[in-house]
Amino acid sequence: MALPRLALAVIGDEIGPSLPEMISFCAEHGVGRLDMRTVDGRNLLAMTLEEVAAIGEKLASAGIKVPAVVSPLLKWPAPDKDPPGGPVDFAFDPAQCPQDDVLTHAFDVATVLGASRVRIFSHLRYPGFTPRDLHHTVYRLMDIAAAHDAIVEIENEPVCNLGSIAELARFFAALPESVDQQSRRAEPLGLQPLVDIGNSYAMGAPPAEADIAYLAPMVDMIHLKDCDLDARRTVPLGDGDIPWTKELERLLAGVEASEVIASIETHCPHDPRNATARSVSALRRIAGEIGAEVV
Repeated sequence: MALPRLALAVIGDEIGPSLPEMISFCAEHGVGRLDMRTVDGRNLLAMTLEEVAAIGEKLASAGIKVPAVVSPLLKWPAPDKDPPGGPVDFAFDPAQCPQDDVLTHAFDVATVLGASRVRIFSHLRYPGFTPRDLHHTVYRLMDIAAAHDAIVEIENEPVCNLGSIAELARFFAALPESVDQQSRRAEPLGLQPLVDIGNSYAMGAPPAEADIAYLAPMVDMIHLKDCDLDARRTVPLGDGDIPWTKELERLLAGVEASEVIASIETHCPHDPRNATARSVSALRRIAGEIGAEVV
């Protein structure tokens, strides 16, 4: 059975902060998709739709598509919960949003950019979390997404309640059957797991076979990064300790969709452009080793 195609994308600000840097990288490395988060240090959720439209026009003129808005939705403390100590990468204060409803604004931003997906998180970690804590907000996001003909992608992130692949699998297993079965169809509908294997390794929780097997049929988007586990730092894809050839092949073997958005999330701020270029090359090499087409 053939593996699904990998639709290569790069998170724009992993290349550099400015739009010209992102566009020139795509031209240099044959990348036609950018997942968008910030431009010039400003999160898209803090921009007006007119500002976002101006960005979208420049990307479209360069022939670049935006599969997903990799928003920081719910990467903030849950109501009545204290935030954890320490810095949080790409955290967001909803008060910075120019609209009263940051959830709706995120999908308006996606619509303006022509993006079919919005990435969300699961609130910053707090004691006593259960999957049911997220249900009300996630259902509302699914309703908003349906009105925009879009998909909610929920990612595992170490600082959030769903940090590991195992925690992401438990969340989907705890959904009511009607939602879970909708999510497990080959054609994505409503809510999908955005699997980040690197994040799971980084928190000392390599994904178990059973969790990958459970999530894979729902997967239509993944994030790719690598880690030096001893040094506890992110490195370009292929330079770290994650056995990506094995992990990518076993994940894709269970995917039911014909195409998966494979988004490079380099997280190497000391040399972002070069590290992202090396990661793009590594993904193409790894895909070739397992027989997956990169498009």
